[in-house]
Amino acid sequence: MRRLFWFGAGIAAGVALTRKVNETARKATPTGMAEQVGGAMRELAGAVGSFGADVRAGMQEREDQLQDVVVDADQVRRITAEHDAERRARRAGR
Repeated sequence: MRRLFWFGAGIAAGVALTRKVNETARKATPTGMAEQVGGAMRELAGAVGSFGADVRAGMQEREDQLQDVVVDADQVRRITAEHDAERRARRAGR
């Protein structure tokens, strides 16, 4: 029984080792290297695209903030102008 166990363990180890060696050999071929480079390029393209999307989202957020500041400044100018006009009208009526 022990011999059968060790025989099975040896077969399993041999199969695993053979698969690993074949995979490594396939990666060392020009086709395997091209696949690895292609995968790296796809990953890089995805990262650049994600970065660009983050930058665009940040730009839009900042633009909205600046737009709010400009609108607030316009409201302050309008209120100040109305107040100044009322003061001038009161002074002219005296």
